[in-house]
Amino acid sequence: MARWEPDGRGRLAQAALDLYLERGFDQTTVAEIAERAGLTERTFFRHYGDKREVLFGGQEALHELISTTIAEQSDSTAPMVAMGAALTAFAELLTQRRDFARQRQIVIDANPSLQERELIKLTSLAATAAGTLRDRGVTEPAASLAAEAGVAAFRIAFARWIQADDRGLPEFLTEALRVLETVTAGR
Repeated sequence: MARWEPDGRGRLAQAALDLYLERGFDQTTVAEIAERAGLTERTFFRHYGDKREVLFGGQEALHELISTTIAEQSDSTAPMVAMGAALTAFAELLTQRRDFARQRQIVIDANPSLQERELIKLTSLAATAAGTLRDRGVTEPAASLAAEAGVAAFRIAFARWIQADDRGLPEFLTEALRVLETVTAGR
């Protein structure tokens, strides 16, 4: 590919993912990723801070989506419903990237340091959601419980979604949140 071709970031992401799947994350270098994408290492570092960021980039936008969606809910919206709305907005975005999500998860599952990074990402996301819920007047421990429980439901829904071909992530999320409600109600 010539360097002037569009979507350098996307080409780098796909090249990295392909190499991570072929060789393993630790065995892949930034130089190899750039070469596979038809770009330079310098271009890689303009788009990503390091090779992990190919898998974990975009966190700021995700945090913004979650906090904005929670904040936009009406004052009478229950904390868990607000959390569900935010996670559904995220699920709808991910639905368009199912193949990437599946491949990304294979890479993460094969590498303990990436698994740790994924857990840190989810913990940070729950903290952002809890903070936004507190800003809306939700007291503790309700804000933290709603955020943590919502993220747990999302993790379960996501794991089921990447294994299935028949339904979208929002459907799995709705089901997981419904089951969470049933479990916590003692039914």
